[in-house]
Amino acid sequence: MKPQEQTYSKSRRLKNQIKAVVTNPYNIIVLVAIVLLVYLIVLPLLDMITTTFELAQRDLRAVGGTMDDVGTFTLYYWQRLLASELSWTMLIKPLINSLTIGVCVSVCAILLGSILAWLMVRSDLPFKKFFSLAVIIPYMIPSWCKSQAWLSMFKTSRLGGAPGFMASLGLDVPEWLAYGPIAIIIVLTLHYYAYTYLLVSSALDSINSELEEMGEIQGAGKAMILRRITLPLVLPAILSAVILTFSKAIGTFGTINYLGSPVQYYTLSSQLYMNSKSQNTQTAFAMAILMIIIASIAVFINQKLIGSRKSYATIGGKGGRSTLIGLGKVGKPVITVVLLAFFAVGIIMPIVILILESCMLKEGIYSLENFTLHYWIGDPDPKIMEGMPGIFQNEDFINSLLNSLRLTLVNGVFGTIFGQLLGYITAKGRGKLHGKLVEQLVFIPYLIPSVAFGGIYLSMFSKPQTLFGVTLVPALYGTFALLTLVSVVKHLPFAARAGTSNMLQISGELEEAATIEGAGFFRRFVKIVFPLSKGGFISGFMLIFVSIMKELDLIILIMTPTTSTLPYLAFTYQNGNSPQASNCVAIVMFAIVFLVYAIANLSGKADLAKSMAG
Repeated sequence: MKPQEQTYSKSRRLKNQIKAVVTNPYNIIVLVAIVLLVYLIVLPLLDMITTTFELAQRDLRAVGGTMDDVGTFTLYYWQRLLASELSWTMLIKPLINSLTIGVCVSVCAILLGSILAWLMVRSDLPFKKFFSLAVIIPYMIPSWCKSQAWLSMFKTSRLGGAPGFMASLGLDVPEWLAYGPIAIIIVLTLHYYAYTYLLVSSALDSINSELEEMGEIQGAGKAMILRRITLPLVLPAILSAVILTFSKAIGTFGTINYLGSPVQYYTLSSQLYMNSKSQNTQTAFAMAILMIIIASIAVFINQKLIGSRKSYATIGGKGGRSTLIGLGKVGKPVITVVLLAFFAVGIIMPIVILILESCMLKEGIYSLENFTLHYWIGDPDPKIMEGMPGIFQNEDFINSLLNSLRLTLVNGVFGTIFGQLLGYITAKGRGKLHGKLVEQLVFIPYLIPSVAFGGIYLSMFSKPQTLFGVTLVPALYGTFALLTLVSVVKHLPFAARAGTSNMLQISGELEEAATIEGAGFFRRFVKIVFPLSKGGFISGFMLIFVSIMKELDLIILIMTPTTSTLPYLAFTYQNGNSPQASNCVAIVMFAIVFLVYAIANLSGKADLAKSMAG
């Protein structure tokens, strides 16, 4: 072949290869996904970082600048935060409080959740069907709802307001039990242990009990078997639970607002919220960056501890046989009674307290004459709740209920679809550059505190997004679209994790066989991938539905009266000295989440454990 013909042949092959790459639907989906993730995640993060170095007009006098200096580069906000007389109040003390809460809640929640997971999966504990439902209820009840119940139980009249149930009985409740770090740690532990339970129970399910039986045959005691066999196998799940719990605990705002603010106990998240509300955006974003750094360091340490191990090993010659470990004639009834008491005090009692408080005309008076249904169905009364009617006659409640249902349904559908697509890209691209890139991009929102994430989107989308003078996205402030966008993107890490877990269970051989038969990408996806992933789709939907229905921290900065949701309405009532109405809203919200989850669980189509542990 002549040199010219060889050059032409190579050029033609290269063009064909480029054409094949460009026209491949999978490659197009990957490209679109990366562009959207960069626009919705990376650009807002970069905007947040650059904002902390831009001088705001309100601070011109502090730095001795002029109007020409607005928007110019400055280190003023970082210097004030890190090295000024205000550093202790603004940063160091709240940082110490945040780390204290994060570490203590992580330790307590991991211990509690792991013990419960072992009892449910590995022991012959009775009433497991009841316990399996009861143990997941804390995940459905927002931590700020538990805070309301805690205050109703333990608050004192010394800090203003009506006394709680314990004080009404004549008991002298110490303030450290009602407010502050002890109360916050207990409440958050009773909320976040559910994460550990879901992850560890899923890991324990995957372990063949023959390993433990072999250890027992060799003469190892139960304690040694737990320490030398079971614990190493579930260690990745435990470490993942540590990161999840620690990141959530240091970034939570609602519980800190309820139980910390009355005694001036502030964390970085509460300081971030206060600075955002007072328009100190640069300082708030600087705090958010520090929280991201802390979370990133925790994730890095977690990955180093896990090493290259990415999943739980199931070792054994005969598959996944599981033999239950006996608790003993004495141990079984004792443990059962302890668990029943724990669930009664930690789960049932908060719900009962919320219901009772919602039916009390005046707080702190536990008499039959004081019980009423006014806050539920009452007509307007100028002497009660500033003349507002009961929630079922209140337009604000109806509007918030419809907004919450619409937000959860829309986000559940779109978030799950995006999560499945991203999971498909990650699963098919494992070991490849585009798969790793998508996986890392999707993980970024997890590191950003919810309050800060809402603030970033408020700042970014409060003005039109333009490119070369063309408006790509109009101003979204005060719209349902902004709520949807911020909720979908913030929950992408969980949706994509569930999608990846789902897609990894689908053998690539099925698609290869369809490709040989001439089926195109979209036909393979519709006829093979989607039908096989329906179970994971429902689990992913439930994960997003439950999370968004109870979400407060993420949306609190972008709420308007027309876009109000049930969590925000409850927060507004609580801060407006209408705790009974707030309790009513919280009960309705919990009832919706519990009903939807129960229906999905009874149908056998929802598995939150697999979605979170995937």
